[in-house]
Amino acid sequence: MSRRLWSHIGSSPIYLAPETKFSISALKVPKVIRKGNKSLKLSQIVTVEGPKGQIAMEMPDFVKVQADSSGAKLNVSILDTTDKIQRSMWGTTRSHINNHVTGVSEGHLATLKFVGTGYRAQLEQDGKFVSIKVGASEMQGLPVPEGIKVSSPVPTSLIIEGCNKQQVLLYAANLRNFHPPEPYKGKGIYVNNETIKLKDKKIK
Repeated sequence: MSRRLWSHIGSSPIYLAPETKFSISALKVPKVIRKGNKSLKLSQIVTVEGPKGQIAMEMPDFVKVQADSSGAKLNVSILDTTDKIQRSMWGTTRSHINNHVTGVSEGHLATLKFVGTGYRAQLEQDGKFVSIKVGASEMQGLPVPEGIKVSSPVPTSLIIEGCNKQQVLLYAANLRNFHPPEPYKGKGIYVNNETIKLKDKKIK
């Protein structure tokens, strides 16, 4: 008899705040995506709503999300714990749902720090566009996506907030790409608590 395999992350419960609402429904048109030499059928949609906003996420048909009798705790499970793809998606799906629950109740944020002489950021178009100066001859920047809020407490710092953790970190990464930290003088755009190890200058 084979031993049942469990995901430590997937089997961990998700706790809902009192003001957070959770619902699950069937997708009108299920989607099929390839994963390696197999395929996944996305037939369910999970919706989480709270004070900070609402997030909907598509979910495979083999994942089950059930609330306990109090409605304050969610348990995520899969149909076959011996299936490799189901096991891999178990923890991933649970982590995404947990991030969304945290996002709509508390929010997610990323901080950007601009290090370098004259490096700075400023908000334009009523906070809908971020302009940055990071060594180039002209100002560069990106529009702020829907659902994201950006503030600049000082010219050398940005705070990005939103309920969708993936979107917050993706926007932070896109801004960082204008000037990733370089290893010789340490100039660049740092995200959150990012640090780098400086290298010795090249001697010709």
